[in-house]
Amino acid sequence: MKGIILAGGSGTRLYPLTIGQSKQLLAIHDKPMIYYPLSVLMLAGIREVLIISTPQDLPNFKRLFSDGSKIGMKFNYAEQEKPNGIAEAFIIGEKFIGDDSVCLILGDNIFYGSGFTKILKKSVNSVKETSNAKVFGYYVNNPKRYGVVENDKSGKAISIEEKPKKPKSNYAVVGLYFYPSSVVKKAKEIKPSKRGELEITSLNEAYLKDDNLIVELFDKNFTWLDSGTHESMLEASNYIHTIEKRTGLKIACIEEIAFRLEYINSSEFRSLIQSIGDNQYGKYLNKVLNEV
Repeated sequence: MKGIILAGGSGTRLYPLTIGQSKQLLAIHDKPMIYYPLSVLMLAGIREVLIISTPQDLPNFKRLFSDGSKIGMKFNYAEQEKPNGIAEAFIIGEKFIGDDSVCLILGDNIFYGSGFTKILKKSVNSVKETSNAKVFGYYVNNPKRYGVVENDKSGKAISIEEKPKKPKSNYAVVGLYFYPSSVVKKAKEIKPSKRGELEITSLNEAYLKDDNLIVELFDKNFTWLDSGTHESMLEASNYIHTIEKRTGLKIACIEEIAFRLEYINSSEFRSLIQSIGDNQYGKYLNKVLNEV
């Protein structure tokens, strides 16, 4: 399976922070926002990733990650010239996806919870073994703001709607999606919405129509954060800071993940730490290395 991080958009809700840089490069506590979705793909066992962003922001992502080899990954890059919708990511990434299944994650979504790695790997295997797409629902108090999914007891989706006036459930569809390779063809077939975008909800509706959409609901012990506003960014930073301070462990530390998953060996990890320098982040990675 391959992975796509959609890190485009104009970030107007975060003005003036986004005048000079992409919102996905802004800090959530002690690391760039994009580290959080990238860590999700890594934990799922995905090592080949396409980062999609605007023409002006893409060079900054290339400078941050290069080709990904330092952490045992392979990064590709592609432009989304205009914010034409989430589903356009699959059309842009057609050659990258090829005949593989694919996981798309939005660049401003943060996930944290017990057993998450197991959920991710189960999802990867499920999509590989079936022709089903898989999405996730998270209970929210204000479902009118989101794409809303309704499912039956078996996990099959019954309905999915974009920002409904009368929601059929309180479960918002989060920015993490797993699809078989057929997603490219289906993305090409959907029509733009009234706002002129290829909506991810329309794509999910196409799988629902074919009875190929599975929804998994995150329980109340799980955390999903959408860092698209000043307030939500502050909340996310405070949340990450609190967890890391209490546990002494870092969340979404991509260098540590790469080492623990054996994407890089001890020698490569040590060289990486040396390149980071004498700072708190480097000291944490040194601690990880010495504990092994």
